[in-house]
Amino acid sequence: MNTTFAAIGCVLLSVTAQFLIKAGMSSVAVKAALAKPAALQLAGTVMLNPAIIGGFALYTLGAVVWLWVLARWDVSKAYPLEGLGFALALLVGFLIGEQVTLLRALGVLLICAGVFVISAS
Repeated sequence: MNTTFAAIGCVLLSVTAQFLIKAGMSSVAVKAALAKPAALQLAGTVMLNPAIIGGFALYTLGAVVWLWVLARWDVSKAYPLEGLGFALALLVGFLIGEQVTLLRALGVLLICAGVFVISAS
């Protein structure tokens, strides 16, 4: 497995996990549980939500792949690639109708420029 592709795969897994967890936390069942004072019921509703379970499963898979990446690269090279997650999350968020401001987009472009500079070293 190519280390660069593995590192980018970790970013993809992380972003996908975030959107799954967001979908789960935005579900009718979780919102209804959040409106009630019963913390135990809320915990059960959240932990049994399929989207949230899927999100945590992807995080787990990403962590395993990340261990493989860290065994081959310096952390100072690997970790900045996580910044690409900002760009991907912004793009996916835009595609699903989230508000993406010009200032937010410019900030993500700056992050991507930094990732490029670091990856070139």
